[in-house]
Amino acid sequence: MASASLLKSSPVLDKSEWVKGQTLLRQPSVSSVVRCHPSAASGLTIRASYADELVKTAKTVASPGRGILAMDESNATCGKRLASIGLENTEANRQAYRTLLVTVPGLGNYVSGAILFEETLYQSTVDGKKIVDVLVEQNIVPGIKVDKGLVPLAGSNDESWCQGLDGLASRTAAYYQQGARFAKWRTVVSIPNGPSALAVKEAAWGLARYAAISQDSGLVPIVEPEILLDGEHGIDRTFEVAQAVWAEVFFYLAQNNVLFEGILLKPSMVTPGAECKERATPEQVADYTLKLLQRRIPPAVPGIMFLSGGQSEVEATLNLNAMNQSPNPWHVSFSYARALQNTCLKTWGGRPENVKAAQEALLIRAKANSLAQLGKYTGEGESEEAKKELFVKGYVY
Repeated sequence: MASASLLKSSPVLDKSEWVKGQTLLRQPSVSSVVRCHPSAASGLTIRASYADELVKTAKTVASPGRGILAMDESNATCGKRLASIGLENTEANRQAYRTLLVTVPGLGNYVSGAILFEETLYQSTVDGKKIVDVLVEQNIVPGIKVDKGLVPLAGSNDESWCQGLDGLASRTAAYYQQGARFAKWRTVVSIPNGPSALAVKEAAWGLARYAAISQDSGLVPIVEPEILLDGEHGIDRTFEVAQAVWAEVFFYLAQNNVLFEGILLKPSMVTPGAECKERATPEQVADYTLKLLQRRIPPAVPGIMFLSGGQSEVEATLNLNAMNQSPNPWHVSFSYARALQNTCLKTWGGRPENVKAAQEALLIRAKANSLAQLGKYTGEGESEEAKKELFVKGYVY
């Protein structure tokens, strides 16, 4: 658990009290077990029925030279992206853009998984083919965003918590039937706002419950506590907070009997705050980030799929490449949204005649990050657009 020196105090249960309470809920008494009907399956039994599949899916997504295309923007956020190129936020325009992304020839050579928004999971391309089927044909595993977004956390320092646990079991079961094989839940931690012990506990516990529920439905959970780039803090402060957050996350993952071999992580890289005057080189980012992973992430976890968090396309790729200059216990790769899509979106501009050029732009970025995953990216020949800063203060996904 994070010490008081790392996190601002909040009126929350001591960890021993918290765990004690959860233990009472999670561990039935002997008498209650005796009273259970023999055919009643426990949560662990249900998860065991998917264990081999979960491990196989996680390993497929964490395959050499490949990473994740995050295209799970909510309809509102997708609308902002479309507005940036002068398009209305209509289902037809969202469909056209998503069709462009999933039909890039050869994308599966560099992308192993695609995170979808619920609308997209059930959507077809403009040609009438199910998007899930198009992805599978490209050897890309379909995934699904399952959280319901961030809301204010009462009793905190103006922080947030992620909602969506209510009804999650039935939703994940339905998503599995629709063809999804992994899930994503994004919660955030803000350094300028603390982070308070309450916010960190809430983030960790929510991620753990989501992960357990997803595995029970056959979906590999991507665990994503994003430490926001917002702030003037230096890289040492980011490292300090990240250590505390990941300690909490893995504590509660274990408490919830989550199968570590059947999860993927989507952490932030350890960087200075976006408004910090002292910038870090890719080598410094790699050094701090790998040190964090070595201290907090068990080798049983198959893949670390980094988020870009507002870094430029080139910066995110350079940092990933620096982390793959020597062997790691895990597959260290990417799960980028803006850092894969930005140039592609601008190239498209909503014009049918630009689709091919936009798809080529996406393929260039995917190939660059594939090379970075293998530690072979050089950064040569990158466009000016790819070097542009993508950070948005107070970004809402």
